[in-house]
Amino acid sequence: MKILYAIQGTGNGHLSRARDIIPVLQQKGELDILVSGIQADVELPYPVKHKFKGLSFIFGKNGGIDLVATYRKSNLKKLYDEIKSLPINEYDLVINDFEPVSAWACKMKHKECIGLSHQAAVINKKSPKPKKKDLVGKAVLNNYAPVTTAYGFHFGAYDKNIFTPVIRSQVREATPESREHYTVYLPAYSDERIIKVLGEIKNIKWQVFSKHTKKEYSINNIHIRPINNEAFIESFINCTGILCGAGFETPAEALYLKKKLMVIPMKGQYEQQCNAAALKTMTVPVLKSLKKKHLDAIRSWTENKQLIIVNYPDTTQRIINMVIKKHGAADNTRSKELGDGIYSVKKLKEKSLGKILNQLTD
Repeated sequence: MKILYAIQGTGNGHLSRARDIIPVLQQKGELDILVSGIQADVELPYPVKHKFKGLSFIFGKNGGIDLVATYRKSNLKKLYDEIKSLPINEYDLVINDFEPVSAWACKMKHKECIGLSHQAAVINKKSPKPKKKDLVGKAVLNNYAPVTTAYGFHFGAYDKNIFTPVIRSQVREATPESREHYTVYLPAYSDERIIKVLGEIKNIKWQVFSKHTKKEYSINNIHIRPINNEAFIESFINCTGILCGAGFETPAEALYLKKKLMVIPMKGQYEQQCNAAALKTMTVPVLKSLKKKHLDAIRSWTENKQLIIVNYPDTTQRIINMVIKKHGAADNTRSKELGDGIYSVKKLKEKSLGKILNQLTD
């Protein structure tokens, strides 16, 4: 059986999870890996057969996505050409982690595409949602990488096709300590903003991992470091607490390690708002933004010793076995009725991809 595993390369969580899923998939057949996106800082220790620019969201410095940079770096013609160039019919099984090139290639060819991602769980009706509705954000999540069958990972098993997080073996096998420092990962904020706010809490040693610097430096009690996977894991495993965005992998691993956790969801990022809603139900403190007016809340969090206990067993092998059993031996061609979905395949270039970008920039 020839398998394509397609991974979103915007952000680090997808690639971090893939490190543990890939060895299991390699046991099931001939595996090719596809990665699209330009914002990840984590490298895969496996050969990548297909590398595409795809459609990436660009991090800003004020707490959200930089929509102008996202639009400028997006090239619809190139994306459409990448979709057409992918030999999707060579594969017996396509497994997709929120990756648009393979998802739309499958859609064009009326081929089955199996979603295995956090986003698949986020859009599930039974997963926690923020009180404030975001119709555009929801539409982007639903249409960015359309799949025929969805299996998801979330902070809790909210539905039958939702599973608890894949915890990296590097983290699962670690022996954590609680040293004096707090680890910070807020890629949507500038170093200057982080230093300005956290510098006010002088009794805490902050280790900040930044997407906005290539050199390591310190200002008083704040140590700024470029993002490096090994250095981050070492800091993370041995921290007292972590202050981060409301992504998925890092908060999930923090909970698994019994670390104190506080999150700040990115502005205009519906997925992170949903994650924050889920974490709130678990009593994880959530801030709306990184500003001095929230200093009391941050101080209170550093002084609070309450920990949240979760049960995240290693179920990766079982989940992959289930996917292979259900979809690996099936006829992977789909009828046109299944392939059309929300958008007409004929209008893929002119309407669908353009609409997604328009939604991002409205």
